[in-house]
Amino acid sequence: MKLMESLSLALQNIRSSKMRSFLTMLGIIIGIAAVMVIVGLGNGMEGYITDMFQSMGTNSLTVRINSFNASRSVSVDQMYQIVEKHPEYFDLISPTVSMGGTVKVGSDTLDSTTVTGVGETYFAIKDYAVQTGRGLRYMDVANRNHICVVGSYVADEYYGGSAVGQTIRIGGAAYTIVGVLEASSDSSEEGSADDAVYLPYSTAARLSGSGNINSFTVTMLSEDQATAAKTALENELYAILGREDAYRVTSMSEILDTMTQTIGVVITVLAVIACISLVVGGIGIMNIMLVSVSERTREIGIRKALGAKERYILSQFIIEAAVTSATGGVLGIGIGYGLSAAATVLVTSLMDEAMTVTPSVPSVIVAFGVSAIIGIVFGYLPARKAAKLNPIDALRYE
Repeated sequence: MKLMESLSLALQNIRSSKMRSFLTMLGIIIGIAAVMVIVGLGNGMEGYITDMFQSMGTNSLTVRINSFNASRSVSVDQMYQIVEKHPEYFDLISPTVSMGGTVKVGSDTLDSTTVTGVGETYFAIKDYAVQTGRGLRYMDVANRNHICVVGSYVADEYYGGSAVGQTIRIGGAAYTIVGVLEASSDSSEEGSADDAVYLPYSTAARLSGSGNINSFTVTMLSEDQATAAKTALENELYAILGREDAYRVTSMSEILDTMTQTIGVVITVLAVIACISLVVGGIGIMNIMLVSVSERTREIGIRKALGAKERYILSQFIIEAAVTSATGGVLGIGIGYGLSAAATVLVTSLMDEAMTVTPSVPSVIVAFGVSAIIGIVFGYLPARKAAKLNPIDALRYE
């Protein structure tokens, strides 16, 4: 029997019992759709986290100097010297000073606005663009000038878009706004990255009262050298401080790699669990095929009496099981794409963040291949039973 004839006969048998065939495929459909949605969620989460970390700078190292050892510390000049000493690894450096203090514009108090002291290179490190006015300069840091750069939300909400030259009060002191940053996203709102004020780090350190600068952001020339750059920086800090717990160097790219690996493991486990429904679907196919063999015993006997060999009967039932399973796989892929689109809308609305649930092409191909293989594997036993039937007994079967 030719392959096309076997496929045609398999499709004819499926059409003759539409509801039974659909119920047989249901486990395969659910399994394929579940795997696609789970893999799509994993891809969406990985893309979302990657975008988030890239906005923070995956080519950067964050250095935190612990302040428990007052006798030994690392000065700003020493940190700059370390960066200059290793031009093969490092590019830019900026001290960062996170500070409190009440922020006021006229009679309005800005409760959610963050205030950070930074160096003149900080905006280049973070890839922030100045929309109007200017950024921070070296002389602003050296002279501890009372100037600042504000985010677009502060400028639009409290100054009507004309903030340059205006005054803002931080901790009771007045600061002149010299620049406004471009919006970092389409929806600038309270508490977002655009709701921020940046001062020269020297001014912020004096305003905070401690005068110590314990945090630095350093950019690397290449993310591929993250491990070597981190090691070089840690060695320099150890040489100055003499103890490993006196500092902490954090690599954004290493954190991103760790998080994506963790997401990959979780998604793999969930996908394997979802594949259990494929096994259940395969058992359903085997069950229905055994019933089909019983129903078609006389037909099998007639075909064998007319000269059909065992391998023809075997191949016919295996092809029928594979076609049933593959058809369920196709339906599952279609439903999987539909559910992924619905999940994108749902997740975006719940998180209030754009995240696309995108099943990968390899996962779709693998899912379809698995569905066809399951049909063959679970269809073999019924097919073998049909092929082994004695034609005389089959002809007598009522």
